[in-house]
Parts: sequence; C-alpha cells; structure tokens
Amino acid sequence: MSSVFDPGFGVYVHWPFCLSKCPYCDFNSHVRAAPVDEARYVAAFKAELSHRAALAPGREVSSIFFGGGTPSLMKPQTVGAILEAIGANWSIAPGAEITLEANPTSVEAERFRGYRAAGVNRVSLGVQAMNDVDLKALGRMHSAAEAMAAVEIATSVFDRASFDLIYARPNQSPADWAGELREALRRAPEHLSLYQLTIEPGTMFERLVEAGKLTPPDPDLGRALWDVTQEMMDQAGMPAYEVSNHARPGAESRHNLVYWRYGEYAGVGPGAHGRLVNTQGRMAQSTEKHPEKWLAAVEAQGHGLIEDEALDAAAQGDEFLLMGLRLREGVDPQRFQNIAGRPLDPVRIAGLESHGFVECTAQGRLRVTAEGFPLLDSVIAELAS
Repeated sequence: MSSVFDPGFGVYVHWPFCLSKCPYCDFNSHVRAAPVDEARYVAAFKAELSHRAALAPGREVSSIFFGGGTPSLMKPQTVGAILEAIGANWSIAPGAEITLEANPTSVEAERFRGYRAAGVNRVSLGVQAMNDVDLKALGRMHSAAEAMAAVEIATSVFDRASFDLIYARPNQSPADWAGELREALRRAPEHLSLYQLTIEPGTMFERLVEAGKLTPPDPDLGRALWDVTQEMMDQAGMPAYEVSNHARPGAESRHNLVYWRYGEYAGVGPGAHGRLVNTQGRMAQSTEKHPEKWLAAVEAQGHGLIEDEALDAAAQGDEFLLMGLRLREGVDPQRFQNIAGRPLDPVRIAGLESHGFVECTAQGRLRVTAEGFPLLDSVIAELAS
C-alpha cells in the first residue's frame, strides 16, 4: 500500500471535565463543583501511558490528541507533563501533530500561549454557532464575539487551527447557514469541522424532543443544508476529506486520519478507546468512563482498562469499512481482504455502483461518491454484510 495512506501511530488523551454539559452532547464529559486535583490525574495518566507502552513498545508517535470533555480547562503545565510522559515511553516523530480541543472563551484563550510553550502545535475550537441566540440554545458558555476573538488568537499562536460548527439547528434555513459558512470561511485558515445536528440518545435534546419542546431536524432540510455545505466548501478550496471534516490539501487532521485509515492508537484517560496490535492480534481497548472510578482503578492496578479484547477478522473488516469509507480517498479492497480474510462482494459493489453511490478510482480504491455520502450508513451496511 502506498505510504501516503500510512496510518501512523497515535496517542489519544481524554480529559473528561467540562464547565457545563451541552444539551446535544453524548461524549464522556462530567461537571464537577470542586476543582479537579490535576496532579493526581497527571500521575494516573503517566501510569496508563507506561502500561500502554508495555503493551505496544517501540512505536513512533506521529500524532497526539487531547480530547474531552474540555482539555482547555487543564493547566498548561498539566498538558506539558503528559506530553513529557508520552515522550518518555515512545519516540515522538519530528513534526508530530499535537492537537488540543479548546472552548473559545476568553479565559481559555488566555492559556493558548502556555499550551504552545508546552508543545501543542494545533488547536481545535468548539465554536458551534456564529450567533448568540443559537449559542445559548446549544448550551454554549461563550458569545459569538468571544469565539471569533479566540479563533483570532488561536491562529496567531498555533501553527495550525480548526474550529467546529453544528448545522441543521432549529429554524436554520439554507440561506442562514450559507451566510454563517461565509463568515466561518473568512476566519478559518485551513480546516473546518461541520457537523449536522443529530439527536443522540441520553441527551437533554432527546428529552426535549420527547416532550415536544424541540423539533428534530427535518431530513429534507438536512439534505439541502448538506448540499450547501459541500458546494461552498468545494468552491473555497476546503473540500470534505471526511464526511464532516473539510481542509485545504495537506491541512487534514493527521490524528483523525490514524482512526479513519485504521491505524494503531493508544487511548488513556476516563472513557478512552484504543486499538493496539500485539501477539494476540488487534486489541479493542476501552477504559472506565467514570473519572473518579478510573482514577481509583489506575492507582490500584496501574491502568483503567475495562476492555482489552482481540478482534476477530470479521469485526476488524467491519471496523475497517466503517472508518475508511468515511474518507473521500476511500479504502484499498486488498487491505480489506488482508484484514477480514475475505474479499468484498463484487455483486454488492456493482449494485451500489449502478445507483451511483460508490466508485472505483484509477488507483483501485473503493470510495463513496458525493451522492452516496448522505446515505453512508446504508452503503457501509450493504458492503459489510
């Protein structure tokens, strides 16, 4: 396989704490009234990193990602100590991408230079909307003006910066979204993550929908907003390289490409997931989600893993398709066969091709078309079965 598609080896660090729980969010995030004992957590992260390095020794780390929760609630010294621990356990590649997710409040923007000094070279900001009414409806703690100021600071401090927006929000028209996107493109130097609002199980938004107080996004309107997104981002030279992620060529999130290209990655922290390869095969790993329970487990046994299972060939094949077909570059059918122990079904591929949902590239890769992407889940289910 061409080296351009080499997934690399990533390290994911989950910081589970937030100032408040957003009503659309189903991530492993927790609000705490009392200040978090960061020194205790640093010691636990160090222990977990040592544990993972024993399971996957000798790797070169190509990317590191601090996700959450809200990692920008951490002190820069905490981030620096975790980065030092990663470097003590594996070699870090020259020019490795080191990303930190941040809220765009003025308080957190003041810490940006500290994160840069600690070694972070890319920041991803959770802006979510460009007007105050929608920000309030989304439960965000920042104003639109504050967010744009944070984006400006981020682009001046870090080598690379991205921010997120959510569309298909209540009462949002295609014209509204196009205007917001134009504004975002003026501010975003290289990368935007654009997520269509979905009502996730267990969230406040789900409870509001059930109570008749929130109307879920209309599928036809969602499709119209999707089309506006693709057209405008293509014209701006920031096409989708993944379903929800847009970048100028070369500015893609290298860490997320590790996942989507089915690479190997260590996950540490409460509720983190990992995929490490050892003598037993490709191991699916996940840690205790509850922060204090994770902390107690790590302090007692040196790690917080609650799952560490070898994936069989069928499960690996399914994961490979689920991840790789999200990418515009698609997947290598030969690599699927090597992983899954069976070829993709040519009859199913031909059926999807006849509907214009997938295509084979000149390089022999299989990818989902622009017409197929809005139906991605169905396309993947058809190929995986």
